[in-house]
Amino acid sequence: MQHVEREIFNTVELCDAKGQLNPEAIGFARKPLIISNLKGNFMRKKKWNYWCVFGEEIMFSATISHLDYATVCFVYFLNYETQRFYEKTVVMPFSRKRIIADEALETCKFQHPDMEIEFLYNQDSTHITVQIDDFDGEKLSANLDISYPKNHESLNVVIPWNRQTFQFTGKHLCLPATGTVKVGAHQYNFEPVESFGVLDTGRGVWPRESSWNWAMASQRSLGKTIGLNFGGKWTDGTGMTENAFFVNGKMHKIHEDVLFHYDATDYKAPWQIVTKFSDDVKLEFTPFFERVSKSDMKLVKSEVHQLFGYYNGYVRYEDGRKLKISQLLGSIEEHYAKW
Repeated sequence: MQHVEREIFNTVELCDAKGQLNPEAIGFARKPLIISNLKGNFMRKKKWNYWCVFGEEIMFSATISHLDYATVCFVYFLNYETQRFYEKTVVMPFSRKRIIADEALETCKFQHPDMEIEFLYNQDSTHITVQIDDFDGEKLSANLDISYPKNHESLNVVIPWNRQTFQFTGKHLCLPATGTVKVGAHQYNFEPVESFGVLDTGRGVWPRESSWNWAMASQRSLGKTIGLNFGGKWTDGTGMTENAFFVNGKMHKIHEDVLFHYDATDYKAPWQIVTKFSDDVKLEFTPFFERVSKSDMKLVKSEVHQLFGYYNGYVRYEDGRKLKISQLLGSIEEHYAKW
């Protein structure tokens, strides 16, 4: 069996004075206690805040990221029923402006003639605003309030490849969302009882090439608010995982690696997620839509296959009880990056 990961209870800095990984930061926390004081490591630092908000009619996503040599921001949405999908990306090469804070939840803002994004944080909520004049030929305007319920737990993990390459990831799931997204003349409303935001924050120093799987979900199901977060490939062999599930705001950590079984020639075929050593996680994911995002700028390449669909199966509590997962809406992905 994989060892139990170290839990962090007090605020700690990610890096030491030389910009290397601080050994005291290796572990996981239920609150965003890791301060991402990245320094040095020119061209290798990566920072992002990715929001994905699941409503009753649509999924809406906005990201602000900085890769040291470029700012990359993108927005996309999916209508579940019609499967109308559109994604817009803006890249600003050699942008040195600091747009992402050390603290995972702090306000970040991006302004460009083609896209404006702001994640405005005020202690118990984040207000997301997005303005795009040309989004698939229409104007997009998003105004969403994401709340952080009292005592709501999140997954905050430092993944140590070595002292020079490492990543802090924060996964905040099942956050009630309210507000509107308007595309052209059509307005979509988000109500907090059935609409949930997922925040993925990343701060780290990455190797030149990386690949990973990520699975997540946030939804009301069988009388409970349930969140899932599982990762593969990138954490293998580090002694740390980003695997956990959430029930009514409480996190249940999975200390094992998980395996993703899927057909890379047909991503829309069902996926399987299982724990490596035990039967604590047994999930099947059935996609209904595939998002494909590819970029090739020679020195920098990426390819993402992100699927939206439903999870079925179970996960197991620490005391051995099973939590049934039934038609839980979420996403799953394979991502390759040369950056």
